[in-house]
Amino acid sequence: MTKEYRIKLKLANSCSQLCLVVVLVVLASLTIPADCFHHDDHYPEAIAALFVFGDSLIDPGNNNYINTSTGFQANFPPYGESFFKYPSGRFCDGRVITDFIAEYAKLPFIPPYLQIGYQYQLAYGANFASAGAGALVETYPGSVVDLKTQLWHFNEAEKLLISNIGRRGAERIVSNSVYLFSIGANDYFSDSRKSNIFKSFTPEDYVAMVVGNITAALEEIYKKGGRKFGVVNMPPLGCAPVYRAADLAAGGTGECNGQMTALAKLHNVLLSKGLEHLQKQLKSFRYSYFDFFAVFVDLFDNPSKYGFKEVKSACCGSGPFRGTNSCGGRWGIKEYELCGNPQDYSFFDSVHPTQAANQQFAELIWAGPSNVTGPYNLKSLFQLSL
Repeated sequence: MTKEYRIKLKLANSCSQLCLVVVLVVLASLTIPADCFHHDDHYPEAIAALFVFGDSLIDPGNNNYINTSTGFQANFPPYGESFFKYPSGRFCDGRVITDFIAEYAKLPFIPPYLQIGYQYQLAYGANFASAGAGALVETYPGSVVDLKTQLWHFNEAEKLLISNIGRRGAERIVSNSVYLFSIGANDYFSDSRKSNIFKSFTPEDYVAMVVGNITAALEEIYKKGGRKFGVVNMPPLGCAPVYRAADLAAGGTGECNGQMTALAKLHNVLLSKGLEHLQKQLKSFRYSYFDFFAVFVDLFDNPSKYGFKEVKSACCGSGPFRGTNSCGGRWGIKEYELCGNPQDYSFFDSVHPTQAANQQFAELIWAGPSNVTGPYNLKSLFQLSL
């Protein structure tokens, strides 16, 4: 081999190695935002991402991507009209609570995890919530993504993170992220209370099982390295327009459903105790507990304080209190009413808040006082370094 040929071969090999490095850098930039890289290493900085588990209150449209009925979807008008100008799959006229939380945390919108291709963009977190989901797998089985399956999706997301950026980078994201949970309401709604599993237990044991599944989910994420958790308790479920309408139809005066509200109260007592227990048992476990129940009661009593004119009737639906779940023609009911000023209403449809209400709730979750959200608020959790 001549000296000239050896030099050419060496240059060719160097060029190949350089090209390979360039290709790898380009591929990495497709999965991790460029500003997440630290100059001194090759894995992301410890940004505080947001991972979300829950139901329709915070589902950004995951149910658009599963085989389910339209009763568990909101991918038709007038949903989305106040912000997106198209139905995004959110059960709201605009943004849901987690959209505002992401904004306050200086994160982009966290889109549905099941959205095609989104699974490869996880540096800012993921939203696994599914409308209709419960903490129990027996709640609307086959029609929703229950909490157990949402946790499975999180496990898959973690594996993908490791594959994309390496174990060390993935561990940094997992440990510094905030995990927000808002789930359980569907386990207590009328259909669930008609189920065999509800009838097989006392109400106390049934609620304990629901709360136990939620705290077990927190523990599972803790074992994977998660340390910062946000948990939303149950609002007074029986005061939604659908239940006020049911009370009126049963000969009442449109009051809240007492059985539903009692279940919500018991749920909140057990959930609060469960979180306190986890904090005592698990080192560096930190949490924010949002008292949705107390906030909703205050909202009903003082609507003008929150900027609302109507807190009992829905903006979209039919019948008394617009409590019939017909918004957008759901369940084959083509005739429905739609208000022209959703910002004046706390409820958009028979059970879901308006964008205006979601913003109020998000502000309190983010930076509310300790009597509403504690022992940490979400802002302090995002800023907390463990």
